[in-house]
Amino acid sequence: MASLSPGAPASAPLPVANHDWFFDRDRQELTLAYGIANSDDLKLQLVCQSGSGALELAAVFDRPSRVLLLESGGDTERYPARSEPAGIHEGQYVTANAKTKDPVFQRFRSLGWIALWEGENREPLVAHPASQTNIERFFAACG
Repeated sequence: MASLSPGAPASAPLPVANHDWFFDRDRQELTLAYGIANSDDLKLQLVCQSGSGALELAAVFDRPSRVLLLESGGDTERYPARSEPAGIHEGQYVTANAKTKDPVFQRFRSLGWIALWEGENREPLVAHPASQTNIERFFAACG
């Protein structure tokens, strides 16, 4: 994770090998998750019910957090969060609620990346070119 202050301008980050955004639909529930395919390696997960416009956010942090801070292209948003032991692996499962229309998600939708902050550490979560359509499919279906 790189260190940078929230909202500071930065050039577009590059995708990371073996990490990407994955889209899944199970009836009315849609999930967009960033991590390694077919593994428990999860950085950030967005879940919505089709057409609702409401998001459930989840991230895995080293320590408990009361805030989930996201940034994309200079737009930042701080969401009140809850923490609990991750269970599957070490760390904390941090959850929050948001709206698809929040500026940070609209910027993510257009740029194909969003940065997740844990304390002073910033980790860009960048879609590979072939998976950018997963982001658009997710937000189009969520409303």
